[in-house]
Amino acid sequence: MKKVVMFFVFLISVVSFAQEQISPKLEQVGDEIEVTYFHDDGVIQQHGFFNQEGKLQGTWTSYNVDGEKVAIGNYDNGQKVGKWFFWANDTLKEVDFIESKIATVSEWKDGTKLAIQN
Repeated sequence: MKKVVMFFVFLISVVSFAQEQISPKLEQVGDEIEVTYFHDDGVIQQHGFFNQEGKLQGTWTSYNVDGEKVAIGNYDNGQKVGKWFFWANDTLKEVDFIESKIATVSEWKDGTKLAIQN
Protein backbone atom coordinates (compact mmCIF):
# COMPACT_ATOMS: atom_id res chain seq x y z
CA MET A 1 0.00 0.00 0.00
CA LYS A 2 2.83 2.36 0.87
CA LYS A 3 4.40 1.76 -2.56
CA VAL A 4 1.09 2.55 -4.31
CA VAL A 5 0.74 5.83 -2.41
CA MET A 6 4.35 6.78 -3.21
CA PHE A 7 3.76 5.97 -6.89
CA PHE A 8 0.72 8.28 -7.04
CA VAL A 9 2.59 11.07 -5.24
CA PHE A 10 5.42 10.71 -7.78
CA LEU A 11 2.96 10.63 -10.70
CA ILE A 12 1.11 13.73 -9.51
CA SER A 13 4.35 15.65 -9.01
CA VAL A 14 5.58 14.74 -12.52
CA VAL A 15 2.29 15.75 -14.11
CA SER A 16 2.11 19.02 -12.18
CA PHE A 17 5.61 20.03 -13.32
CA ALA A 18 5.03 19.09 -16.97
CA GLN A 19 4.87 22.06 -19.30
CA GLU A 20 1.55 22.85 -20.87
CA GLN A 21 1.49 22.88 -24.64
CA ILE A 22 0.46 26.24 -26.06
CA SER A 23 -2.42 26.09 -28.53
CA PRO A 24 -1.89 27.58 -31.98
CA LYS A 25 -3.33 31.03 -32.64
CA LEU A 26 -5.82 30.98 -35.54
CA GLU A 27 -7.35 33.99 -37.28
CA GLN A 28 -9.53 34.29 -40.36
CA VAL A 29 -7.91 36.70 -42.87
CA GLY A 30 -10.02 37.00 -46.01
CA ASP A 31 -10.35 33.52 -47.50
CA GLU A 32 -7.39 32.15 -45.57
CA ILE A 33 -6.62 31.11 -42.00
CA GLU A 34 -3.53 32.73 -40.47
CA VAL A 35 -1.89 30.42 -37.95
CA THR A 36 0.92 30.83 -35.45
CA TYR A 37 2.42 27.82 -33.67
CA PHE A 38 4.45 28.23 -30.49
CA HIS A 39 7.32 26.44 -28.74
CA ASP A 40 6.55 25.29 -25.18
CA ASP A 41 8.03 28.49 -23.76
CA GLY A 42 5.75 30.75 -25.84
CA VAL A 43 8.30 31.70 -28.52
CA ILE A 44 6.87 31.57 -32.04
CA GLN A 45 7.74 28.30 -33.80
CA GLN A 46 5.99 28.78 -37.17
CA HIS A 47 3.79 31.34 -38.83
CA GLY A 48 1.84 31.04 -42.07
CA PHE A 49 -1.51 30.52 -43.77
CA PHE A 50 -3.90 27.76 -44.80
CA ASN A 51 -6.30 28.06 -47.72
CA GLN A 52 -9.97 27.03 -47.53
CA GLU A 53 -9.06 23.46 -48.49
CA GLY A 54 -6.78 23.26 -45.45
CA LYS A 55 -3.58 23.30 -47.53
CA LEU A 56 -0.52 25.41 -46.75
CA GLN A 57 -0.61 28.70 -48.66
CA GLY A 58 1.66 31.73 -49.01
CA THR A 59 4.72 32.55 -46.94
CA TRP A 60 5.66 30.32 -44.01
CA THR A 61 8.40 31.20 -41.54
CA SER A 62 9.99 28.91 -38.94
CA TYR A 63 11.92 29.95 -35.82
CA ASN A 64 14.12 28.07 -33.36
CA VAL A 65 13.57 28.11 -29.59
CA ASP A 66 15.69 31.30 -29.33
CA GLY A 67 13.34 33.13 -31.71
CA GLU A 68 15.87 33.16 -34.56
CA LYS A 69 14.56 32.62 -38.09
CA VAL A 70 15.63 29.21 -39.42
CA ALA A 71 13.51 28.90 -42.58
CA ILE A 72 11.27 30.92 -44.86
CA GLY A 73 9.50 29.89 -48.03
CA ASN A 74 6.25 29.83 -49.97
CA TYR A 75 3.49 27.33 -50.57
CA ASP A 76 0.95 27.31 -53.35
CA ASN A 77 -2.02 25.09 -52.56
CA GLY A 78 0.12 22.82 -50.37
CA GLN A 79 3.10 22.67 -52.77
CA LYS A 80 6.51 24.18 -51.95
CA VAL A 81 7.30 26.72 -54.66
CA GLY A 82 9.99 29.27 -55.46
CA LYS A 83 12.99 30.14 -53.34
CA TRP A 84 13.25 28.88 -49.80
CA PHE A 85 15.96 29.95 -47.37
CA PHE A 86 17.34 27.84 -44.51
CA TRP A 87 19.73 29.16 -41.84
CA ALA A 88 21.88 26.86 -39.71
CA ASN A 89 24.85 28.07 -37.68
CA ASP A 90 27.03 29.95 -40.17
CA THR A 91 25.36 28.54 -43.31
CA LEU A 92 22.59 29.86 -45.53
CA LYS A 93 21.01 27.48 -48.01
CA GLU A 94 18.84 28.70 -50.87
CA VAL A 95 16.63 25.97 -52.27
CA ASP A 96 14.50 26.42 -55.40
CA PHE A 97 11.34 24.33 -55.45
CA ILE A 98 9.08 23.48 -58.36
CA GLU A 99 5.89 21.65 -57.30
CA SER A 100 7.51 20.59 -54.00
CA LYS A 101 10.52 19.10 -55.78
CA ILE A 102 14.02 20.51 -55.32
CA ALA A 103 15.25 22.12 -58.53
CA THR A 104 18.51 23.71 -57.28
CA VAL A 105 20.43 24.25 -54.04
CA SER A 106 22.95 26.99 -53.32
CA GLU A 107 24.91 27.27 -50.10
CA TRP A 108 26.85 30.10 -48.50
CA LYS A 109 29.04 30.02 -45.41
CA ASP A 110 29.70 32.97 -43.14
CA GLY A 111 32.44 35.02 -44.78
CA THR A 112 31.55 34.07 -48.35
CA LYS A 113 32.03 37.04 -50.64
CA LEU A 114 29.04 37.85 -52.81
CA ALA A 115 29.03 40.04 -55.88
CA ILE A 116 26.21 42.56 -55.93
CA GLN A 117 24.99 43.94 -59.23
CA ASN A 118 23.32 47.34 -59.20
